[in-house]
Amino acid sequence: MRSPSAPVASPPPPARPPLAGLTGAGTPATVLAVLSGVLTVLVVAEWGPLFSFDRWVAEELHRRAVADPGATWVNRVLTDWVWDPWTMRLLTAVAVIALWLRRERLLALWTAGTAALGAAVSQGVKAAVGRERPQWPDPVDSAHFAAFPSGHAMTAAVTCGLLLWLVRRHGAGGWLWRTAVVVAAVSVAGAGLTRLWLGVHWSADVLGGWLFGSCLVAFSVAVYGRVTLSREP
Repeated sequence: MRSPSAPVASPPPPARPPLAGLTGAGTPATVLAVLSGVLTVLVVAEWGPLFSFDRWVAEELHRRAVADPGATWVNRVLTDWVWDPWTMRLLTAVAVIALWLRRERLLALWTAGTAALGAAVSQGVKAAVGRERPQWPDPVDSAHFAAFPSGHAMTAAVTCGLLLWLVRRHGAGGWLWRTAVVVAAVSVAGAGLTRLWLGVHWSADVLGGWLFGSCLVAFSVAVYGRVTLSREP
């Protein structure tokens, strides 16, 4: 007489992927944070080689801006309208509304929160560092608040980084993805370089804006991945 067969054990559930590796943004965020911190320390310490380079770049570009009023006018249009922080925020608002209408409420709030945090960090670091802007006897443009980091450069980095992330999350590929990357890269670069041409920022200010903005987006993407993973059943 045969003994009854033993019950077959069910296979264990698949292991979840490590949290830190979910989005691939954790390590870049850490690297960008370190670079942002180092640059901030050098600016606060008024490190000689950095400030000398800043002065050289500013003087060269200001000389050209004064000598070429046509190019300067184009740069003013670009910085005041195309890559202005409020233009960037409007793009973010459109994306947030679109996500909300698609009932992706958490993603919409996360995008809005990241953009708002970027503005707060920019103003906070400006107030804490208090770096003076370049001063010229014959300025071609003017700006307010402290110099470091560049608000234009940081806002463009945050906005374009978030939009690229959202486009990629929703399946963009091929020519659409390549076009989005090119437009984002040109916008981030242009937002900073126009400020240098107009003589209202030092080169370290623009680099700081790019680093802080990219760091914030990378951290936001990484943390969002952890939050959504923790909400899974």
